[in-house]
Amino acid sequence: MFLAWRDMRFARGRFALITGVVLLMTLLIGLLSGLTGGLAQQNISAVRALDGERVVLAAETFDESELTDAQVEAWNDSDLVENVREVGILRFTIDAPEADSGSTEAAGADETGTSAPGISAAMFGGAADSPARDGQVALSPQAAEDLGVGDADQVSVLGIDLAVDVLAEDRWYAHTPVAYVTMSDWQEMQTRLGRDDVAATALTLDVSDNASEAGDASVDDQLEALAEESSTTVNSNLSSLLAIASLRSEIGSLLMMVGMLFGISALVVGAFFTVWTMQRTGDVAVLKALGASTPSLMRDALGQSLAVLIAGVGGGILLTAALGLAVSGVVPFVVAWYTTLLPAVLLIALGLVGAAFALRSVTQADPLTALGSAR
Repeated sequence: MFLAWRDMRFARGRFALITGVVLLMTLLIGLLSGLTGGLAQQNISAVRALDGERVVLAAETFDESELTDAQVEAWNDSDLVENVREVGILRFTIDAPEADSGSTEAAGADETGTSAPGISAAMFGGAADSPARDGQVALSPQAAEDLGVGDADQVSVLGIDLAVDVLAEDRWYAHTPVAYVTMSDWQEMQTRLGRDDVAATALTLDVSDNASEAGDASVDDQLEALAEESSTTVNSNLSSLLAIASLRSEIGSLLMMVGMLFGISALVVGAFFTVWTMQRTGDVAVLKALGASTPSLMRDALGQSLAVLIAGVGGGILLTAALGLAVSGVVPFVVAWYTTLLPAVLLIALGLVGAAFALRSVTQADPLTALGSAR
């Protein structure tokens, strides 16, 4: 990198300009990736926390799924699966406790003495985080804060009084805070809504060892056959996330924008390095005339591109992480390896691809030009 280091040392302005552009593009992609991850978490965190290798639904989405007793029994009776667990999901309003009219210090009361309004929540019944006893509810911290309640306070859902236990971390379903109840309480809520025939929203289960020994068909084929017989669908825990309607509508658009930004970044970096490389064609021709090989000059140019990309992308990722941590409590934003390190690696790789297209002036530089053949 004989020429590259000297070029960057004496052309500090161009080096700073390209590095700044790469930094800003990295910042833009990093912030959008963090926001995409944050929005995804507010859709899927409760579903991701469900136990089981597979998820069974009665429809394409969780909101539409209503499993009957017969469908639940069909899966419970099958030797292909084990640890079948019923899970109920119901979005409804949790009402705050009534404030004491003689005291404004009652839970959920504001300075006027009126009780805090209820909030919409996703009631999960039968999940791993559900309470052990009926008459209790495990609230996400955000839901508890919105309701103005804490541990051992009382809230009500459809007239059912529930004692509050606040979870250690927030859980979300389709941008709605989650509240966990027992399956019995969840079914009582369905009864009060006139849905006595709904046994559960979903089933979580594990594949038993018998599945691999039952005939020549693959495990997936056997499960699909059982799902068809019971008029249900079965998916892996990860694939079932696409059954959250709001996730499908949001994540596709955001990922498309991130992908377009990656492509634009490669194009912009390639254009910058093309102009930069063309400006030093004479220097490259002199080095060729002095005996420098074309491969060594190509390594020099790509090394220079890599140095610029590392500096710009590194600075952009550091800014992304700092800004993300600062706003994570205000907006849904995730600072993780897949919103920082992964975009950084992709940007550097795509930047090098763009820079590789700028090597034409290096490979075709004529050493005779440096010896005065043009005169």
